[in-house]
Amino acid sequence: MFVGLGLTILILFELRARKENKDEEARRRAEEEAKERERQNIEGECCGQHLVCERETLLQTNAEVVYYDDEELDTLAGKDAADYTDEEADQIREVFRTLQEEDVTGWVRSMQLRNIQLPEDVREEALLIVRERRKR
Repeated sequence: MFVGLGLTILILFELRARKENKDEEARRRAEEEAKERERQNIEGECCGQHLVCERETLLQTNAEVVYYDDEELDTLAGKDAADYTDEEADQIREVFRTLQEEDVTGWVRSMQLRNIQLPEDVREEALLIVRERRKR
């Protein structure tokens, strides 16, 4: 009788341990997936190469370049944003400040297609506007 009770308790402990292991594994997998999604978002949004992840369709490789009365910015194509002079960065800021909110996404797309990097402050503010508009 004690042997049967002991076996039952042992089986119950084993089942409980297996369930805890499965739960822990599922929790660990969910955390890894969340970290991977965040890493992909960070890479897509904050790598300095793209303002917003291509998967979210801000950058469309088949898109046609649209100008926002900013043709003078083409002289900055291919130049790293960190290498901009104060005047060059101010040119970009001035164009950005004149945009209507609904034009920001298209302008950023245009800048990407033209290979013009945004200064960090403009990039962050534009990203905020794009995110807010997508929530609506």
